[in-house]
Amino acid sequence: MPAATTDDDVAIATLPPEPTLKKRPEKTPPQTKRQPPYAVVILNDDFHTFEYVIELLQKICGHSLEKAALSAKTVHETGRAIVWSGTKEVAELKRDQIREYGPDVYASVKVTFPLGVVIEPLPVD
Repeated sequence: MPAATTDDDVAIATLPPEPTLKKRPEKTPPQTKRQPPYAVVILNDDFHTFEYVIELLQKICGHSLEKAALSAKTVHETGRAIVWSGTKEVAELKRDQIREYGPDVYASVKVTFPLGVVIEPLPVD
């Protein structure tokens, strides 16, 4: 460091100027990307009874009696009905639970195979 002297023989030290600190640009918060919703869709068949489908929807999807009966009617009339929607992981769980629900004990002819069910992605806005 350079030193300067004065008439009183006092040394004065001078410091170089401090570099100016550059302001960092503010970071934008990361944008979270939402997963697209998925629908659990039950399929109509000529073997499972209304009682079985209604019971299954109440226990697995948490439908009220009225909502489960409406879904059973819709699947009977149109061939399919969306019975639940949400994240893919939970939709897969619901699908698997429907497949594993057990035999239709209400049927007059023994029905031991599962109700048809698929999951499908729903359109996103």
